[in-house]
Amino acid sequence: MYLEISNPMDYHAALYIRLSKEDESEGPSESVNNQQSLLNEFVQQHRLSVYDTYIDDGWSGTNFDRPNFQRMITDIEARKVNMVITKDLSRLGRDYILTGHYMERYFPEHRVRYISLLDGIDTGVDSTANDITPFRAIMNDMYAKDISKKISSVKHDKQRKGLFIGGKPVYGYKMHPTEKNKIVIDEDVAPIVQRIFGMALDGMSCRQIAVQLNNEGIPTPATYAGLTVSAPGPYTGLWSSERVSDMLQNETYIGSMVQGRTRKINYKSKKCIKQDRRDWVVVEGTHEPLIDRETFEKVRVLINSRRRTRSRTYDFLLKGLIFCHECGYPLAVINRKMASGEDRLIFVCRTYQRFTKAGVCTSHTIKVESVTQAVMEKVREVCGAYLQADRLLPQAQREVARALAEADNEKEINSLKARIDSLTAHLDKVYMDKLSGVLEEADFQRIYGKVKADRSALEQRLSQLDRPDFSPAEQLDLTKKLTERFLETASANRELLVSLIERIELTADKQIIIKFRFKQLENA
Repeated sequence: MYLEISNPMDYHAALYIRLSKEDESEGPSESVNNQQSLLNEFVQQHRLSVYDTYIDDGWSGTNFDRPNFQRMITDIEARKVNMVITKDLSRLGRDYILTGHYMERYFPEHRVRYISLLDGIDTGVDSTANDITPFRAIMNDMYAKDISKKISSVKHDKQRKGLFIGGKPVYGYKMHPTEKNKIVIDEDVAPIVQRIFGMALDGMSCRQIAVQLNNEGIPTPATYAGLTVSAPGPYTGLWSSERVSDMLQNETYIGSMVQGRTRKINYKSKKCIKQDRRDWVVVEGTHEPLIDRETFEKVRVLINSRRRTRSRTYDFLLKGLIFCHECGYPLAVINRKMASGEDRLIFVCRTYQRFTKAGVCTSHTIKVESVTQAVMEKVREVCGAYLQADRLLPQAQREVARALAEADNEKEINSLKARIDSLTAHLDKVYMDKLSGVLEEADFQRIYGKVKADRSALEQRLSQLDRPDFSPAEQLDLTKKLTERFLETASANRELLVSLIERIELTADKQIIIKFRFKQLENA
């Protein structure tokens, strides 16, 4: 509080206030009102002009993606703010790496003066208080780490005691109306769970059970819980074999509390990773069972037996190359016996195969042989046209000229990849914020949808640019050699087909779309 500012008219101050749950334990002195009163007293005493007050209430100091902190950063970027004032350094943040980044690099580079009142830190003057700032930041970080350990210890202790500490109980149960950390049977959907186990015990596969539930219009666990999906896919709102399989193997239904399936990487990250089954915390007899143990074990044996008798797969020339044009999923292949008694391989849309009654896609049913023949004829036609003597030289000249004009493609590709990685990380973070309750559902849907659309646009642009890493002359030479070899051994050379074709799509009306790996062939 002994700081002096000789030229107050030169500054537009931002008053930054932060309070988290762990800070509340330190007493009322950390409250938002107390911090605001202290900062206002300072700016009045020094006749400073306040541009705005930024308050992040309920945000951890290890997280620098706080909404009002980011709003303050935006105002700094717009040169509306050139001074930041906090009660103490821990209000700015408790991650010593990022706190040091803002104090030692970001604020100086943007000509922002930072003042921490109780620590006596003022980057506008040379003082010993500034010299020990890194040590203060480390101590604040250690405090956050210690709090995280204590919270984790309490959670693990509750898990070992069989107390429920999750957000929503498993489908078939609900929170106890009066007792905390207890679950009870949800009578509204418990019969559905019992029926699913009964169908499995009768020999129905997980897929058959899912189809039956979808046919009857029974809401999925996510739908019943009221969970919304920001980017709905073809399977959204439908039962799947995976969902049914997870339920049939969940020991919660026999009265055991199963927790600890995932864990956070560390106290600075919200990302969770899956745990090995041996690391789960399982406590028996914590609540009323929905399924008796004998039924549960019989169903488990049935599921495990099917894993060892998976249906056979088929080898065919277009394997891994052909996709449904409408839903984007790989086409499945089934063996169908014809009227003549002959076996024929048939392409069918995997989405349609799994959710036939839902109408999320169409069958795309067509003989593998017919599609393969059509693809081979098209590729022969393209390769033949490309290798015509009277077209090859002009084509090469055009490609070389085009390559010279696109000399900076590599830089754009690298930039696009970096931006896509950044947006992917942002999507992960937004989703975790939503799960942790930090982000409201409406905001989550708006942000998630926009970021995903931006990423899709970048990926589409990248797919147009990201070709094999050869020089223009090398690409021309390689394309010519591959097309010549393909025409010589077109009937069964899968290696060459994969070298030439990036993706084949089959539309609902049986049209075939071929996407080549080389621009030269696409333009042939």
